[in-house]
Amino acid sequence: MSAPRTFDDAAGGANVGSALAAAYRTLAGSDSAKLDAEVLLAFVLTKSRASLLAFPERALERAAAERFAELLARRARGEPLAYLTGEREFFSLDFRVSPAVLVPRSETELLVDVALQAIAGLQRPAVLDLGTGSGAIALAIKQARPDAAVTASDTSAAALAVAEGNAARVAVTVRFVESQWFAALAGQRFDVIVSNPPYVRSADVCGALEFEPRLALDGGADGLDAYRVLLAGAREHLEPRGALLLEHGHDQRAELSILAAALGWHVTAAHDDLAGRARVLALAWGEP
Repeated sequence: MSAPRTFDDAAGGANVGSALAAAYRTLAGSDSAKLDAEVLLAFVLTKSRASLLAFPERALERAAAERFAELLARRARGEPLAYLTGEREFFSLDFRVSPAVLVPRSETELLVDVALQAIAGLQRPAVLDLGTGSGAIALAIKQARPDAAVTASDTSAAALAVAEGNAARVAVTVRFVESQWFAALAGQRFDVIVSNPPYVRSADVCGALEFEPRLALDGGADGLDAYRVLLAGAREHLEPRGALLLEHGHDQRAELSILAAALGWHVTAAHDDLAGRARVLALAWGEP
């Protein structure tokens, strides 16, 4: 995608229809150009996308057009749409996001589904979300299971501030802990531990990913550094028969399974996302 060169290039300078037509061209290198342009203009005008498309003749004031052009330029440079609007839907909940947190991905909803399955037969289950970021996973679990005692931890105070704001936004209560993985959780045990840790190989944190917090993405040279920490420490924090649920990259399942086995874990289930890609491993301690 190339950034718009002038106000007229970006917004057409006349009405909603011409602004969108120009924006589609500006973002033509993106698979989601049409959607992105419509979402951004709807955001600027505080209107629905349906309203924009129904009334393309609506005049576009210059201030709104210039704001739209600014956002288009940022999107054309690869900045995530969620950072431009400040919002992202996840598990049918609307979350605030900022560059302090990873943008929640739709494929991560599978991790929530697997966690809810794991606690389905338990009363007042204790759940830990390690590396909570925006809080999306922890809050989605708590919203679906209000009786669950959910703890969400992150090493980033800025990320926790976003997560706490989201808890108020969706009106659910979880316990937030600032912690470098298990460091601040000594003596605490949980029925289920979930984590979507950094698992991108260092060399692959590039392009659009560079807009998101590296701390939440960079998993080291092989992408497995965070898993080594989680697998080494999780046993002391799981109840007997507890489950460790880990999201992973689509090409990491085999390596992660081998690493887990070497550290005393076994795979109880492997789950693929809706695109058919390997996405979540469920692990238990000891021999199967």
